[in-house]
Amino acid sequence: MKIDNEPKLPESDAPESAIRRRTLRSFGLFALAATVPFGVYSWIKSSPKVLGMKKPLRRVLDANEQIARTYFSNINLVKTYSREEAAKQPRVNGFDGLRAPLPTDWKLQIDRPNQEPLLLTMDDVRALPKQELIYDFKCVEGWSQIQHWGGVRLSDFLERYKLGTKSGNAPTPDSPTDLYSFVGMETPDKGYYVGIDMESALHPQTLLAYELNGQPINNQHGAPIRLIIPHKYGVKNLKRIGRIFFSDTRPRDFWAERGYDYYLGL
Repeated sequence: MKIDNEPKLPESDAPESAIRRRTLRSFGLFALAATVPFGVYSWIKSSPKVLGMKKPLRRVLDANEQIARTYFSNINLVKTYSREEAAKQPRVNGFDGLRAPLPTDWKLQIDRPNQEPLLLTMDDVRALPKQELIYDFKCVEGWSQIQHWGGVRLSDFLERYKLGTKSGNAPTPDSPTDLYSFVGMETPDKGYYVGIDMESALHPQTLLAYELNGQPINNQHGAPIRLIIPHKYGVKNLKRIGRIFFSDTRPRDFWAERGYDYYLGL
């Protein structure tokens, strides 16, 4: 009579041929399992690059962005702290876009469609209502620090100067189709640049900051004016803004071109 199932004998009693078969079967299954991750790795490695990253990995980041944007709301505010909790010596990190001296004739340039660029001084910016924000600044490198910033809401700035819309009117929630999809910013030397989705730009805690701990910000922290966008990682918080513009396509982004997530929401 034919026996279909191999008897389960202790290894010490099993025939050498049975042990050999089991060993070969185990190696075969292991080899098969190993080909799956190797095949995935080979596929990713042979894929073209998109913005400094292999296309499949960039798609993962894009999917993460869609999830983050689903939960984003202007009603959701980052946690704030007291002045006493703010760092007395705020950390300095990153000098891209800051290595050249600040131009003595610096003005904030805002590009407008079908019009001459708008050129503003710091007095023009300070004329708007001042806001203060004390929050936990987070860096993609893994550190965070409670910092105290002062400036004007970017939303107030866009409203005052009627920016960010295709009609040339002040932005309003009642006309979302009139808004451009993105805000682009760059340093005067064009050495650093970011792209921000318009929803994040209009968040009530997004600032054009010109003070740190109640004093004018210094060159290391982005004088004379910088972006503070607390619901994104620090690499999106552009220092020393020289130019602002608006677009329906994603503006260039310094770190996204080097393989980072474009959205970088918290």
